[in-house]
Amino acid sequence: MKKNKFLLKLFIINMFLLCIFFSLLYIYVKSTPKLDLKKTNNIIIYDKNNKPFFKGNGSKEWVELKNISNNLIDATISTEDKRFYSHNGFDYIRIIKSIFNNIKNKSIVEGGSTITQQYARNLYLSFDRNFNRKIKEAFLAFKMEINYQKNDILEGYLNTINYGNGIFGIQNAAKYYFNKDAKDLNLAESSMLAGIPGYPQEYSPINNLKNAKKRQKLILNTMVKNKYITKDEANLAYNAKLILYGKKDKLNLTTLMYYKDAVMNELNDLNVIPKDYIENNNIKIYTNLDLDAQKKLDEAININMNNTTLEVSSVMIENYTGKIIALAGGKDYENSQFNRAVLSKRQVGSTMKPLLYYTALENGLTPSSTFSSENTNFNINESETYSPHNYANMYANRQIPMILAIPYSDNIYAVKTHLFIGKNMLVNTAKKLGIKDDIKNNASLPLGTSELKMIDFINAYSTIASEGIYSSPYLIRKIKDKNNKNLYKHNDYKEKILNINYTYILSELLSNCYDSTLIDYSAPTCLSIRPKLTNKYAIKTGSTNTDSWTIGYNKNTTLGVWIGYDNNKKLDKSDSKYSKNIWADTMENYFRNKDSLWYEKPKDVVPVLVNPINGKIATGKSNKKKIVYYLKGTEPEEYDK
Repeated sequence: MKKNKFLLKLFIINMFLLCIFFSLLYIYVKSTPKLDLKKTNNIIIYDKNNKPFFKGNGSKEWVELKNISNNLIDATISTEDKRFYSHNGFDYIRIIKSIFNNIKNKSIVEGGSTITQQYARNLYLSFDRNFNRKIKEAFLAFKMEINYQKNDILEGYLNTINYGNGIFGIQNAAKYYFNKDAKDLNLAESSMLAGIPGYPQEYSPINNLKNAKKRQKLILNTMVKNKYITKDEANLAYNAKLILYGKKDKLNLTTLMYYKDAVMNELNDLNVIPKDYIENNNIKIYTNLDLDAQKKLDEAININMNNTTLEVSSVMIENYTGKIIALAGGKDYENSQFNRAVLSKRQVGSTMKPLLYYTALENGLTPSSTFSSENTNFNINESETYSPHNYANMYANRQIPMILAIPYSDNIYAVKTHLFIGKNMLVNTAKKLGIKDDIKNNASLPLGTSELKMIDFINAYSTIASEGIYSSPYLIRKIKDKNNKNLYKHNDYKEKILNINYTYILSELLSNCYDSTLIDYSAPTCLSIRPKLTNKYAIKTGSTNTDSWTIGYNKNTTLGVWIGYDNNKKLDKSDSKYSKNIWADTMENYFRNKDSLWYEKPKDVVPVLVNPINGKIATGKSNKKKIVYYLKGTEPEEYDK
């Protein structure tokens, strides 16, 4: 009895505190400025050709609820939020039900977001699934419910929701798919359109008619269940012939919104326009997005990653300018909005080695400099030893030159080089190349044990590709208000930080990473993609237990691709093929009808015919011969015997 009284008293106290909390929250919300739902985050984002590829809440085709078909309204409410007119922004019954079903299925199969919550999410233009965003979403939903009538919220939702193929808002969708106004949509058309926002990539009838029809049937059955229509009306609508007006749009990409999110992230980091101004005014953002590059990257990801649970991120940078022309933060934005290209830090593996070898060239080593490739225990100090291994424990067990160490990605050679020139030298080069993350000055650094941010790391490669000219990587060119008044313009920053002679020599050495003539005790790491490559590139792969990288460039462009799991699950040995093939397919397809440029030899660099297996000058007795480039005065003097 005492226990029951205690629990009752505890319940009453908690309810009292809860009432006080919501009362105070209500007073606070009412005291803050009322949101203008037609202006909030009214943002249009343009590509490099000044064509819009994203419209936030900034649709010119805003229509009032009275001018939207009742069929579409009923289909949307029945599907997305059947208790919309009775809840206060949060459908607690649906939330509990979705939690139960997700636990039962041991995966997220159902969401509990209401129309109000979804609208709040649209206004924030951020889909990251983190606690901070959820709090903001809940607060904004509560604020909308207090300040607006249900019909106002529904009108805003229908005017901003994603209907696939870069189409936002029901009027735009009605025009695009059926060439008619939103008020004229019939039941068949409405039930088809109402299904798209659930998964725009899969449920757009232009992208996937089979899936769209399945979704339409589900929506019509839901409408029957919720007593909006009869079974006969549902059957007639399902069997009605639909004439689709729109053509498959080039913006139908699974990765495009990652670029948009990266733009919004950069806008926030720039901190040049007050957030309250952005939230309440129209702005136009002009970016470096190259839709052809994004499309080729998107296609390569979808083709190669179709049947795997691995994730991917990629950044493509225009050399000499720092312009980020394409970006993917995952393989499918609809499934995961976490932008790995912008937010992740990963171990880079052997892709760190080109930074090491540039440093080595700058400090007196040459392509013919040799170290012994053999199983080695390094005595770092009196109490510390380090025992790295080559892939599959393959060693030459003899002296090998840098010419061979780079395409083979020989770990022993790399560590010996690192210790020989001094451990601080590689750190200095990395910092000089714009890598801001903390880099541990240890023996394993050239094997990529530090976790680095993708954009900065790939831009380090782009600096090498730009013959030593550093440019800050960026997405946003300029920002204007609705009257075309300039609010921001990117200021180009360039600095010559590397020696053109050594960048040329290094680029030539990296072009050997897919050269079949260099097969000896091992093979070049990119040999598997050699049949795909028709142009000359500098490429380097890298891997750890949890990460697989391929980064490479020509004179035009640098592309980096990462593969792995968000939870650091161990990779299979064969998983490295994904990053290589995505890299090769993207670069080759992008340059299919473009000039893929290579470098002119600097005047202080000279070619020498050598045996690449030992780095000595080739003779008639040499089994292998290859042109290798050296700084004038550092050419090998010993002849091959």
